Amino acid sequence: MQRYGLGAHRGRLNIQAGLYEDDLYDGGWCAGRNDPLQWFEVDARRLTKFTGVITQGRSSLWSSDWVTSYRVLVSNDSHTWVTLKNGSRDLLFIGNKEKEIPVLNTFPKPVVARYIRINPRSWYSGGSICMRVEILGCPMPDPNNYYHRRNEITTTDNLDFKHHSYKEMRQLMKVVNEMCPNITRIYNIGKSYNGQKLYAIEISDNPGEHELGEPEFRYTAGSHGNEVLGRELLLLLMQFLCQEYLSGNPRIRHLVEETRIHLLPSVNPDGYDKAAEAGSELSGWSLGRWSQDGLDIHHNFPDLNTILWEAESRKWVPRKFHNHHIPIPEWYLSKNATVAMETRALLGWMEKIPFVLGGNLQGGELVVTFSYDRTRPHGVMREATPTPDDPVFRWLAFSYASTHRLMTDASRRVCHTQDFAKEDGTINGASWHTAAGSMNDFSYLHTNCFELSMYVGCDKFPHESELPEEWENNRESLIVFMEQVHRGIKGVVRDLQGRGIANAIISVEGINHDIRTAADGDYWRLLNPGEYRVTVRAEGYAMSSKVCEVGYAMGATRCSFTLTRSNLSRIKEIMEKFNKQPINLRHPPRRPRQRRLGT
Repeated sequence: MQRYGLGAHRGRLNIQAGLYEDDLYDGGWCAGRNDPLQWFEVDARRLTKFTGVITQGRSSLWSSDWVTSYRVLVSNDSHTWVTLKNGSRDLLFIGNKEKEIPVLNTFPKPVVARYIRINPRSWYSGGSICMRVEILGCPMPDPNNYYHRRNEITTTDNLDFKHHSYKEMRQLMKVVNEMCPNITRIYNIGKSYNGQKLYAIEISDNPGEHELGEPEFRYTAGSHGNEVLGRELLLLLMQFLCQEYLSGNPRIRHLVEETRIHLLPSVNPDGYDKAAEAGSELSGWSLGRWSQDGLDIHHNFPDLNTILWEAESRKWVPRKFHNHHIPIPEWYLSKNATVAMETRALLGWMEKIPFVLGGNLQGGELVVTFSYDRTRPHGVMREATPTPDDPVFRWLAFSYASTHRLMTDASRRVCHTQDFAKEDGTINGASWHTAAGSMNDFSYLHTNCFELSMYVGCDKFPHESELPEEWENNRESLIVFMEQVHRGIKGVVRDLQGRGIANAIISVEGINHDIRTAADGDYWRLLNPGEYRVTVRAEGYAMSSKVCEVGYAMGATRCSFTLTRSNLSRIKEIMEKFNKQPINLRHPPRRPRQRRLGT
């Protein structure tokens, strides 16, 4: 081994080195010397039926290292080794031709052992012996195995743990709808580039309608088509919510009856099809990530950060420019703009429904990220860039990470290059890596919705057998995060006749980010516990303020307002009624009386 960062613990398939390689987090296992006596060993901890090996080269922007051929040896005691043979000759497996594309070699017949070694025999002439490896096999039945019993994660939920094709996904959603017809509704928000409908399921006690005062929540997954764990988690979640509601689980019944939940499991079904065709082990790190027309859907939204920050630098906010609901630039809405069909569908969905809180499930890491995702100074790759609602975002992120089985576990292995467990499993997006036009930033700046990204597993495309464990890792987090939509204040803004006032601006003193009321005048403002002075403004109405207190108990504090018409608006109404003429001229002037002059 050359250094610790190139040890065997870094030899996992698809592990990433990142931009800056260092002593701890490099992109693969590398031997200490370049000779045919080196080996990479795996202890399965129990007898295992090994069936094959998948290999990659070293992940690196700066080096070109991969193994071109290798032998495989097995053992039951790690002392006596047997080489896999082809008749009387040692089997020589053909390895990689470059460093990223996974290469699968299956054994002529399965072999049962506890230990397995990969012995490189040749490697790229311009590099060194370096590999990333995945061993294929199934553990043999052994109920007395202590290690297995101690580490096995099981689930009692009777759910469909498998990878679902597009057709199977649609069928599963239909099954859930038929099981729970009174609380579910299936709809689509648009189509993908290849014409596949983007299906969502609504879970609510009155599906199909927005109820006054009931917050709207969304989960999306699969914007990167190869990050399929989120897709399966949402399919499992919809089954779980339906089953638990029917069984009378009070926590789930309360959540469904007090929240309008929307689950969109596959934003990028075209990309998923590409990754699924290759399979969980051979899809690599990026196959299927982008839309069919080559766009990263999650970062395909308009960059509203730059627009807001430019207005702030010119001191236009708040008199000339709002700090919220920033309009989409006209160029972005043109037909010739480089915008994915899936992104346009998401835009329409986000503008149609008054979402309060959302989470998009992604893969390849174990961390929750929150806005802003873009650094404010140009050219800076990483820098903490908080929103005015940073304390709320941090709480929301921690609510998911802290209830996940692994995210905050200091003893867990690092997925790739950063130990996020040291940061409570959360990070500001721009502090990790800057990215313009993210769904999270757009949601915050253009709508009322606070959106976060949940990276739910180290593997983007885990094996089907791992889905029950991944469900157990994320189940509580998924529910807890949904419950956070009921934190803060909520209310209705009405006029003196009791009619809801749409588009009224809700401002909280000390937080330079406002929200607006929905079509019926109701609103929800996510806040941490404390006292807040809340001010409401609406065109044609007098401003109103009051102090609202947010407690620690779950459940938003009611904070409603009744607005009176402003004097100026009354004058304008009267003038419009009389064709904008002065009130004292509403009748034609009398002609002056003429005096007859005497002769």
